[in-house]
This record gives sequence, C-alpha cells and structure tokens, in this order.
Amino acid sequence: MLELKNKQFIIDGKPFIILSGEIHYYRLPVEEWEDRINKLIEAGCNTVSTYVPWLCHEEAEGIIDLEGKTRPELNLVRFIDLCKEKGLYFFLRPGPFIMAEMKNEGIPYWVMEKYPDTIPTTWDGKVVTTKTLDYLNPNFLRTTERWYEAIMKIVSPRLYTNGGNIIAIQLDNEIGMLSWVSNSPDLTPTVLTDFHAWLKDTYHDELYTRYPFNIDNLEEFRQKVISPEESYAAKLMKDLGYYNRYRFKKYVNILKGYAEKYGAKGVPFVVNIHGTSGGRGKTFPIGISQLFEAYAQPDYIPGSDIYFGDLEVSNFHDLYLINSFMDACSNGEQPLASVEFNCGDGNFGDDLGSRYDPSASDFKARMCIAQGNRFINYYLFSGGYNYRFDVLGRDGNDRIAITGERHGFAAPVNPEGEISYTYPRMKYCNTVLNENSIKLASMYEEYDNLAFGFIPDYFMTESFYPQSDVMKQIVNNLTANRAGLAWDIISKMLLLMNYRFTSINLQNHDIDYNKTKVLVLPSARYMSADIQSKLVDYLYKGGNLLICGELPQYDMENNPCTILADNLGVTIIDTLYDKPHYNLSAYPVGIATDFKEVRTYFAQIFEGNNITPIYRVYGNDNICAFETNVKNGKVIVYACNLHANFALMRLTLERLGAKARLQHTNKYHGIFMTTTKNALGERFLHLFNLDGFTKEINIREDNQLLFEGHTLTLNSKDAVMLPLNVNYNGLFIHYATAEVVKVTDNSIEFRPVQKDSVIKLETDKEILPSKDFTIRKQGNIYYLTTTNCPCCQARVVVEYR
Repeated sequence: MLELKNKQFIIDGKPFIILSGEIHYYRLPVEEWEDRINKLIEAGCNTVSTYVPWLCHEEAEGIIDLEGKTRPELNLVRFIDLCKEKGLYFFLRPGPFIMAEMKNEGIPYWVMEKYPDTIPTTWDGKVVTTKTLDYLNPNFLRTTERWYEAIMKIVSPRLYTNGGNIIAIQLDNEIGMLSWVSNSPDLTPTVLTDFHAWLKDTYHDELYTRYPFNIDNLEEFRQKVISPEESYAAKLMKDLGYYNRYRFKKYVNILKGYAEKYGAKGVPFVVNIHGTSGGRGKTFPIGISQLFEAYAQPDYIPGSDIYFGDLEVSNFHDLYLINSFMDACSNGEQPLASVEFNCGDGNFGDDLGSRYDPSASDFKARMCIAQGNRFINYYLFSGGYNYRFDVLGRDGNDRIAITGERHGFAAPVNPEGEISYTYPRMKYCNTVLNENSIKLASMYEEYDNLAFGFIPDYFMTESFYPQSDVMKQIVNNLTANRAGLAWDIISKMLLLMNYRFTSINLQNHDIDYNKTKVLVLPSARYMSADIQSKLVDYLYKGGNLLICGELPQYDMENNPCTILADNLGVTIIDTLYDKPHYNLSAYPVGIATDFKEVRTYFAQIFEGNNITPIYRVYGNDNICAFETNVKNGKVIVYACNLHANFALMRLTLERLGAKARLQHTNKYHGIFMTTTKNALGERFLHLFNLDGFTKEINIREDNQLLFEGHTLTLNSKDAVMLPLNVNYNGLFIHYATAEVVKVTDNSIEFRPVQKDSVIKLETDKEILPSKDFTIRKQGNIYYLTTTNCPCCQARVVVEYR
C-alpha cells in the first residue's frame, strides 16, 4: 500500500526515503542495461526512473512498440521487469511531453503533421516558436489517450499495489514551461473559447463591466485578447494567469483520468515543476505559481527540477527558499520531491563549459532531505546514445534528440558506462541517507518563530503582451522586488545567522499569529487588497512584520490600493532610482546610527507622524526605511537596498521578537545548519561548510553549548549529519561529532569530522575496545574519543555485544 500522509511517503505502513536514478533504457543497448542498473545500486539508489518517449515508441501512427519488436532498446516491459528482479522500485514518466533534449519534446512528428490545429498561436496571432502544443486541443487529447491506454496496459500489472515495483507515475513534464520561456501563451481558438467560458463562470454579470468591449461577441473577444489594449491590460494579465492555473489543473486531471481508466490506480501521481535558470532559483517560483493548483490535490506529489550546480554562499538560499515555497503551496499531507535532481559534473555541452565540485549533489541532497523531501531522483544518472529514426531526411541528423549521437555526457555514469569523479561523493551521501532513512523518513525540520511570506501572484509573470507598457511595468516591478533585497540579501543572511524558517502562502492561507511571531515579506508596488488586509489583521493581533521592497500602492489589477500603508500611518511620496551620474545613497539614523551609509538602486520615500526613521536618502533627508507600531504589532520597513550587514539584521529581527535558537562561533559565516526531529524526540544536526576552507566552531542551542562544549572542525566543502538523542538498536547516542555511516545488529560505523571526535552513548551492552578510539565509562554512559584522522577518510567501527 502506498500513502501520502503527514508529508511522508509511506510504503506498507512505513515512512520511506526514495533515492532514485534516471536511466534512459531507450538510449542504451539492451546488453548494457544490467551494468547501468548495477552501478545505480552500487551508488545507493533504491529506485529507477525513466522517461518513456512517445516519439520513439510510436514513430508511425498506430504502431506502438513497448516490447522491443521494432528495436530491442524499446523493450520497456523488459526494463521494468529487470529492475524488479534487481530489487528496485520504479518511477515511470510517460509524458506525453518529456523534454529530455528529445526532438519535438518527445511528441511524435505525425501528431503535428496530422493535426496542425494542435500547434498554438499566441500574441497577435503569431505561431509559437517552441515545440509546445495546445494541451486541451481535442485531437491532442484523443491521441494522448491512446498513448496512455497502451502504456497503462503494460504498467497496471507492474504497479506496486498489484505486486509489481512501480511506485509513482509522472503526468507530462514541466507543464507551461515552453510558453513561459518564450513569452508565448497558448491563445488558440480552442483555448480562447475555454478562457471565455472560464471568465463567465468566474465573474458572472461583473464580466460585462470588467472589459470595455462586447464580451458576448466571441470573435471580438478573441481579437481583444490576442492584441490587448492598455485600458484593460492589467486585468487581462491577471485573468490569463488565473485561467492558466485552472487550465493546467484541468489538463493534469485529464491525464490522471486516462491513467486510472486504463488501470493505473493506487499509486501517487507526480507534477514536475520547472523554473531554475542560470544556476539560480529566482525564477523557479514561476513554475510553482503556474502549477500549485494542479499539484495541491490528493494523490499528487510536487516534484522540483533543481539545476543549481555547486551549492555555495552565492546561491544556497535559493534551494532553501524553493523547497519552502513548494511546501507552502501543498495541501498539508504531501511530501516534497525533487524528480529532476541535477547530478554529475555540469559538462552539459560536452565542451568543458562547466565543472562542478563533488560536493554539489551531496549538499543539495542533504538540504532537500533536511527540508522534508522524501523523494530524490538523480537526473541524469547514466548517459547513453541517440539512435536514428527509421524515417530519414527530416531535420539534418535524423537522431531522436538534439544533442547528437551521445547524450548525458555530464552524468555520473557517462554514455560509455564509465563513472565520473562525482560518483563516489554521491555514493557516500546516499549511504548515509540510506543508513539513517528509518529516522529521516519521519523527521521534520525544526523552525524558529518566523516565516517567509510567499505570494504566488508575484511570480505570475510568465506571459505579458510585448507591446503593453502597463504589463511591462507590473512585471518589471514584481521581478525587481521579489528577487532583490528580500531574496538575495535578507533570506541569505537569515540562513547564515542560523534562522530556520517556514513559508506561508499568503494568498491561500491565513497567518497564525501563535505560530508565526515574525513574518518576513518581499513586497512590491502591487499587492491585492485581500493580502494587504490580511497583513493588517495580523499586525492588529500582535504579529510583527519585516517588509523588504516597496509598500504597495496598487492592487494586482493596477487599481490604487494603499490599505497597508494607510494602517502603517504613512504616505508614499515617490520612488527614487539610481541613474548615471547620480549615486543614490541612504544614510543610517535611529537604531541604525552606528552603521554606515549604503548605495541603493532604489528608495521609496515616505512621510508619517508616528514612524521612527532608520534610513534617510542622502541629499534630501527623505525617509526610506522606518519602524512603527500598529495596534499590537510592530513593523520595520526597508524600502531601499541594504548591504549584507549581519549586525543590523540581527538587531532588526530581535526588535521584532525573532531570535535564532541555533548559533555558532565562526566569524567567517558560510555555514548552513538546521535540525530535524521525529515524534520520539530523536534529532539530527545538519551542518554544511559552504566554503573552500576549514572552519572550527562551537554551537549553542537556546544559549546552551551542544556536544558539551566540544569544538567541531568542518573541513572544506564538507557536510555532516550529527545524531542527537538517537537510538540505534539499543545504543542511545546522546551526541556524536561523527556521522553515522553504517548500522548492523552488533556495530555502528562512524565518519569522524576530526581526529578527536567524541561519541557519547548510553547502553547496557558492552562496547568492545578498539585502536580507533579511547573509552571513558561512567555507569552505562560511554565517552568514545576517536584517534583516526578524518583527512584519510578513515571510518571508526564501534562494536558491541
């Protein structure tokens, strides 16, 4: 039995961590399948994942080969069965779209050739530039249903619930991504007819005054949507965004219906979320915004695409934020997953254009697990080859994908089956996760008393009419404020100061004052009246608010709306910007007096009688940051840029009532740490040294020294998971400055973080002497001090009887 409950993935009643690796069977000779599967098992994975390319399996309409009759490597049935024989679970990703560098994103040529109406048009009636199709086009859905019928007939008997090994099925892939990256929303006649009906169902009679044209004239409606005018541009941008959320949800549910109709029942369905770009995560929430209504349903799992490369001080907070935002938009029962978890060396172009540190996948996997991911799919685990189509002469090389003959050159296992330098570290990380999976699978991150505010509509910027200045102004302002001060300065400093925080979807959820004493809010010039009112209510009840960016002046439809500013007792005067030969700067006053002037690219300026200034604009003394009280709550607003001033940020948060429970002593920061805990009170401290140099630290929790004051040494680019009050087979580990690597019935293997690592454990069993550690015993409590040097990657085995 497979269940999604309490943010856990449960198999036969037991919480489980899925560690999967992506192997594209169709890109490998059949005789090499077993070798790649064995390497996956050796790397510590318990699950195999693969796309299933419709493009390959039905190259000619009506001839669907899933058993290798036309080409041996297309024997999906044999591949799934071989994985089961090897004791592996299976994660199936049958499209219809799969991307994976495939031609047509995995859709057969004949679909577009036979049904040209599936190819979308967009703004001004132009044909889209990407290989997307209209998801709800009847011809596309009809052919997709036939594809799902064929797939599910061979999948159904192989589902875990039917005695097989398939434990999850992904529906399509990166839905909405192609339209977003090209700013080409689907505006076909089919879509516009559906959009028209959605508008009527949503607004009823109000619709007739919402738009300045005859809404009942469908032809006029279509023209006014594909080439909108400024008078209603903001309303249209919002309505299209909301409609597409509904549309994507509808499409996902149609695919789920097809899967279940043909026998795929009793397994969770995965919705894959796209959005990282350029090694950063700032655009990822665009995918969350597009798809959260689709995935926040029973029986679904949200799965991220994570392409960050090395995790370091410049970007580590991106991963923390996107995991937190995904969770904020879930239904409360769903576990998190990363179903396209970038691993390997980053050499995607086979040109040595990028080269990752071995720590890259290790750090990312550990952070995801600490934040509640129960499912990680290493993508791409193994490379392979792109064979030629049977039909030639269509596209220059006639291969199934755009990368040439070879594919997956950056993978830990390359197309020729050779392992890369990234494989051993990934294997070690998986070893640690597997050995502790019984504990980790039911643990949750512990938080401090603050949260990050997430507004999905701030990322609803995937499409805007290129000729609309109104739409551009909204998009530009949202983009600047959602990814500026709050994202790249505040959130990073919070984590480096060891604050652990959750996120709240402010559009769909209330703010519980009892759980969230401080809310950190990225704020733009635009914010709905509902959210502004919600924030005011939170302040009235005694909540405290840190606002970063601009106070809103308009709602999301560009109508004047200053509910929040009015209740703060301020008037917004103007917004100033840095420009050539004008070095906009802000100088500190009030609580910030002891700090220095800062250069800032913007400054929103205010007047107010009951506000205490924190920064003023140099040259005119206008207030651009202030503190004030609102009923029972306190607000601090930074409407200018800040430097990464830890002292100022600590002062700010403590004035609002937030104090980090975890603290360390190293002055160079660059350390990420958090804790997880299960219902038994067992905990892990997750520690990352994000920098390329060694650090020594002492750690306090609630002002009490952890590890009885022992100093920890964190090596360059190292991460460890240290047990606190964890029971292994009757050995109760009070603490250890060493990582648990292997557990057997009569031993525990540790990796020390330093030569004198200490393991404090309690047991009535006898600990056997070893040359690798000294023993000091007090009753049933043992203090073991290691003597091996961690630089030799030595392990310490503690045996007992």
